[in-house]
Amino acid sequence: MLRCPPDTGAAAADSIQSGPVDGMIVNTQAAQGARHKQHVIDPEICIRCNTCEDTCPVDAVTHDDNNYVVDPEKCNFCLDCISPCPTGAIDNWRHVASRYSLADQFGWNELPAQERVETDEAEDNEAAGLIAEAHGGAGGKSIAPSSAAEPKINLYNRQRSAAATVAGNFRLTADEAENDIRHVILDFGDTTFPVLEGQSIGIIAPGVDATGAPHRIRLYSVASPRDGEKPNANNLALTVKREPNGVCSNYICNLKKGDKVQVTGPFGATFLMPNDPLANILMICTGTGSAPFRAFTERRRRTMRDAPGRMMLFFGARRPEELPYFGPLQKVPDGLLRKHFAYSRIPGEEKRYVQDVMRQNAGEVGIMLKNPHTHVYLCGLRDMEDGVEAAFSAICNDLDIDWAALRAGMRAAGRYHVETY
Repeated sequence: MLRCPPDTGAAAADSIQSGPVDGMIVNTQAAQGARHKQHVIDPEICIRCNTCEDTCPVDAVTHDDNNYVVDPEKCNFCLDCISPCPTGAIDNWRHVASRYSLADQFGWNELPAQERVETDEAEDNEAAGLIAEAHGGAGGKSIAPSSAAEPKINLYNRQRSAAATVAGNFRLTADEAENDIRHVILDFGDTTFPVLEGQSIGIIAPGVDATGAPHRIRLYSVASPRDGEKPNANNLALTVKREPNGVCSNYICNLKKGDKVQVTGPFGATFLMPNDPLANILMICTGTGSAPFRAFTERRRRTMRDAPGRMMLFFGARRPEELPYFGPLQKVPDGLLRKHFAYSRIPGEEKRYVQDVMRQNAGEVGIMLKNPHTHVYLCGLRDMEDGVEAAFSAICNDLDIDWAALRAGMRAAGRYHVETY
């Protein structure tokens, strides 16, 4: 699960205020030039009902005899037009090097394909810094899998957050377990909040810190697939561990059904699930790092149950009773998800970590690593990075494979991802 360092509530003065989601020019590498986010309407499914034009508070939507279009010079990304649209035609976005003009849009018979431009994980300064830190273990800049769906990012921020209602808050760990880990369901009602598996959202805890500054936004990976915790529901789930003195984690873990929560995001454009049925997905996690992998697994179960690609999970915890989703995981068939557990604090037993169990199953791991359709995802405590890296290196060495070269190639191809904290 993507989250910040311990959320004690101390906020750096230069990271409290995050800029509005304005779709304006964002600096990228010089070779890329300027990049813009643009709101567009799909002419193939638009029924020309005029609802969007009537709804827009800044008169950004207009039309001719052919198409309804969005003026990029006027659109402020308020999203007021999204929910009223009866077909979803207006819920489309493009990241472009140069904005499409009104004349361009009036001439479309279909939406243009997404350009190959570099996208940021977040345009919110608070979120961008946290994501960059979490992805640092990849050994270089990652890119999204080529088959991944186009993510929506930065729709809501601190100045204009989305309001969600708590639909459920359930303890995942046993009552006697030392760690209190929660499964929290947030419902967005009529508010559009699209997320993909692997993305994260920001939670704003109410109140201020000891200096009088607003609490910092904390990021949490989404633990449900894109169509909701319940299929076709406008909701999502989070996996949250209560941290000692953690302002936001305690706030979330104490939420009651019906409570309102201020949410930012969604964030993340690379740690995404491949939409390829041939893709093998090798997932390694500890604790709440299981959140995105629950989303991955449920997405494949719902949409590609018979996919030829394999899914394999290495999951570490201190004891079985402290492992989130332990009970439900036992019911997932091995044909869908091959599961390996590592426990480090069972009385009378040798400590076993995820890297140890990887080595014990080197044959299975090796077969996956040699397959060009395999994607590797590592999520959880940063302390496991070195051990997992050593395990991969040893497994590859036995196969006469240079792990460093293989990892670099996988990362460049959008097949190697790290998100640790």
